[in-house]
Amino acid sequence: MKRILLFGATGDSGSKLLDQALDKGVHVRAAERDFPDDFRDHERLEKRHANLLDEGLADLMEDVDCVISAVGLPRDPQTLINPPPLYTEGAVNMVKGMRKAGVKRLVVISAAFADPDATVPTWFRAAIKPLDRIFRQMGEMERVLRVADDIDWTAVRPGWLLNRPHTGEYSVSTGDFPTGTLRTRRADLADFMLDCALEEKHVRERPFIARKENATLETPPALIEEFWPF
Repeated sequence: MKRILLFGATGDSGSKLLDQALDKGVHVRAAERDFPDDFRDHERLEKRHANLLDEGLADLMEDVDCVISAVGLPRDPQTLINPPPLYTEGAVNMVKGMRKAGVKRLVVISAAFADPDATVPTWFRAAIKPLDRIFRQMGEMERVLRVADDIDWTAVRPGWLLNRPHTGEYSVSTGDFPTGTLRTRRADLADFMLDCALEEKHVRERPFIARKENATLETPPALIEEFWPF
């Protein structure tokens, strides 16, 4: 039975990854600063309290086959202005812990928009300008991983995330967005990350993952409604 350590299991994407992993018979050690009182119980789910920004994560990583980070940052104004170093320092701490624990495989969420050369509509790039500090931090996280020669990492680059049912019908490319795509369903992202982790796919790569969606989901009004509801 595969055993994974999952950071971000209570988040929008991480919770879907958790559900899919348990459905596949995987043992999941979920690491969070805090768990909701009603967070699910399962015979193959182990809940551990931890902070990705703390050093000394090696004990968390004992006896796991893979570490997966599905963490994310909120989009409130304070975070956008001064985001905590969740991706950069978090990556450093994970790598240090993995080395001490003897774990080689790491899969993390990055973003297509961490790549300034990614093909993105001009209006979309302008609209997400307030998120630049977070995307730059993701780019720094990727650079941390690229020099970790002893870690079998994968930095997954989803597009504009979408809360819709899992399809398993998505496109993957390693150079840019798959042609004609912009959006990525969170459930499909979870599917792909889990597949990379369990099947040793895209090792030391930064694959883009996206899916062509209905045109109404790829417009400025959809962006305004989903990104800036407050």
